[in-house]
Amino acid sequence: GYAAREFAKQGVQPGELAIISKEAVAPYERPALSKAYLFPEGAARLPGFHVCVGSGGERLLPEWYKEKGIQLILSTEIVKADLPAKTLVSAAGETFKYQILIIATGSTVIRLTDFGVEGADAKNIFYLREIDDADKLLEAIKAKKNGKAVIVGGGYIGLELAAVMKINNFDVTMVYPEPWCMPRLFTPDIAAFYEEYYANKGVKIIKGTVAVGFTSDSNGEVKEVKLKDGRALEADIVVVGVGGRPLTRLFKGQVEEEKGGIKTDAFFKTSVPNVYAVGDLATFPLKLYNELRRVEHVDHARKSAEQAVKAIKASEEGKSVDEYDYLPYFYSRSFDLSWQFYGDNVGDTVLFGDSNPKSQKAKFGSYWIKDGKVVGAFLEGGTAEENQAIAKVAKLQPSVQSLEAVKHEGLSFACKI
Repeated sequence: GYAAREFAKQGVQPGELAIISKEAVAPYERPALSKAYLFPEGAARLPGFHVCVGSGGERLLPEWYKEKGIQLILSTEIVKADLPAKTLVSAAGETFKYQILIIATGSTVIRLTDFGVEGADAKNIFYLREIDDADKLLEAIKAKKNGKAVIVGGGYIGLELAAVMKINNFDVTMVYPEPWCMPRLFTPDIAAFYEEYYANKGVKIIKGTVAVGFTSDSNGEVKEVKLKDGRALEADIVVVGVGGRPLTRLFKGQVEEEKGGIKTDAFFKTSVPNVYAVGDLATFPLKLYNELRRVEHVDHARKSAEQAVKAIKASEEGKSVDEYDYLPYFYSRSFDLSWQFYGDNVGDTVLFGDSNPKSQKAKFGSYWIKDGKVVGAFLEGGTAEENQAIAKVAKLQPSVQSLEAVKHEGLSFACKI
């Protein structure tokens, strides 16, 4: 969707661009699915969150693509890609030829059935990636009104879904193997705030164990989650969020890969001429840290798509565009909470502000300091200006005299940069 908008800006001609998707709807903002889409009141619905509303842009309805002469080929799954021959084949046996290909297949969820977890194919065990997944979960929420929900996983999906299920008046238990939630990003101090906040909302949290099996009733619906530590939890609905993996299988052996993704340059060109890869599955040069990385986040998905299109247009015109210079950015919203993180979470950390979960309006943050410089910044409950200030700090990487001094200054350290 973001690539299509950029192509339209660059003056793509009718008939030059097609989007092929196995989903039945025009491109939409995926983050809505784990948030407002599942709200009991004031829920988000299409066409409300088609791209590009997530970044404050216009909403691209199916009619928009038609007006621009962009073909939307929906409900069409590509099952074979032949990059040397520049052809794609769909599940229905149709062949599509292209001159330039942008791979934007994103990630697929990791399923417990992939690991042969006993009973993991029971009904009412849900994963969340596409609008169809969210619709099935919604039906179950209505059918199992005020029931028991078990959330497997303590990352993004786990935290956002635990909040949404609680808002839907379910009895909610979260289970994850790590010693604290969101371990890929949160420090123990940051995690402690969210865990206590959730507990105060009535969400039960079980850490340090995993789901090893499920039992179901005579209808095949899940009724119990068996944990490795021997406990069993009653469940009417189970939502699993244990991570994703980049959808690269169509291109295996045809394109260079690195760090689990398709390797690209700073313009998202792959090792195959006229083939670009964007979003979750691109392993690209992260200029700020001088290393190759994959970033699984909607912000990068949007920006990498735009960069690839600018690069395609520039190469057609014999011009050049700037290299992609990305500042890693992650955010989440749940209950009345909203946090943002910029930069890199490496080095020493200092926590500042009011991180009492019982506060009326907790506002706190953390800086990551490496080699005497601030390299990352996190803020819960910030205003738009304050969030911009922490982004600036992470980008500019100012030197600091001592951890104590930064801790003492807190948010004002970022606001004065």
